Amino acid sequence: MDTSQIVAIVDDDEAVRLATSSLVRSLGWRVRTFASAEEFLRSGHVGDTSCLISDVRMPGMSGVAMHTHLLELGTAPPIIFITAFPTASLQAEIQANGALVLLEKPFDAAAMAHWLNVALGQP
Repeated sequence: MDTSQIVAIVDDDEAVRLATSSLVRSLGWRVRTFASAEEFLRSGHVGDTSCLISDVRMPGMSGVAMHTHLLELGTAPPIIFITAFPTASLQAEIQANGALVLLEKPFDAAAMAHWLNVALGQP
């Protein structure tokens, strides 16, 4: 495992941020957490993020809008979306924009581990 890879977690729900970051750390990855898309974009850490886990629905900029912005900048890392409100149209939209997956909250730890391994090139 390449411990230089960093997973950024963007979610307005502090409990979800903490739980997700604990899970990702337990899997051996370095983590940075952000309470909003705007905070992540202003952080100066976009370029060193190896994988992004983002909530879809947040106050201000949505996770989908943040991903679209990163794509326009040419700096979008692999992204795993999480949401409590999955829909077929949302699934289609995020897949069309190249996201890896949309996981429903609460998500299964094994599913998150699988998609992180896919995103970060681990067997």
